Amino acid sequence: MTTAPFARASGRCRPGKIASALLPAWLACACTATTGDLGRPRPTVWSQLLAPEAGFAAAAGRGEAASRFRLTDDEEQMRDRAWRFVMPASPNSVFQGEVSNLAHTRILPVAAQSTDVSDYFRGLTGIAFASQASRYNRMTEDANADRLLIGPFRANAMRVVSMDRVRMRTVQASPDIAPEKQDPALARVIENEGLIFWVCERLDFRIRSYRHALANLVVEMPSREAVRAERAIMALEAEAGPLCRMPLNDAFGEGAKRPVVYKG
Repeated sequence: MTTAPFARASGRCRPGKIASALLPAWLACACTATTGDLGRPRPTVWSQLLAPEAGFAAAAGRGEAASRFRLTDDEEQMRDRAWRFVMPASPNSVFQGEVSNLAHTRILPVAAQSTDVSDYFRGLTGIAFASQASRYNRMTEDANADRLLIGPFRANAMRVVSMDRVRMRTVQASPDIAPEKQDPALARVIENEGLIFWVCERLDFRIRSYRHALANLVVEMPSREAVRAERAIMALEAEAGPLCRMPLNDAFGEGAKRPVVYKG
């Protein structure tokens, strides 16, 4: 399932736009070698100044909701916490990591990300491990790390959704709000809700990728460690469910299809 969670209406991306947006990608590659909090790239001139401007222009050019409003502390933190989930889980996936990083800055559309569930399995088997158990342990650790970060993201998202509700009530009720602030306000609500949708889509993709990898590992290298990996994936799925069913502000309208986390 692939959607354009920031767009008011769905539409196809023109290849020319994607190609032109890839131009700064090589600069991004040079700037994301080291990591900071939550595994994100350390702050640089690119990530703090250039990428946000390029992302705003690219998103607006694709017809997606884009707001010039400054981010609240919770909105900024939610974007930081989302980074883990929208990046590829696959080990050694440098190119896809850069694509996802550019999608996170909105320079590229989210549809540019890989949707091949076999990526994780290829990455897991493409790395030298001491034993077969090490591969299962890596998968267990990845799934558990995802699970532990969902709760803080959900709490953060709930605060953002609550404040967006206040924001829109104020826009509708207060005569002191200038008309030119109404569209950016709605765009910010769409951005925030779209980010939650995107995280749920990528969580679903991660769960399906882990299950694909587990099934293929069991066929190639059966191990008792598969039980621990299966339990970790089940726990991740259980934790993701409440996040992806939490009440939102219906910024996309009643017809919007919400992401559904993997169910068998």
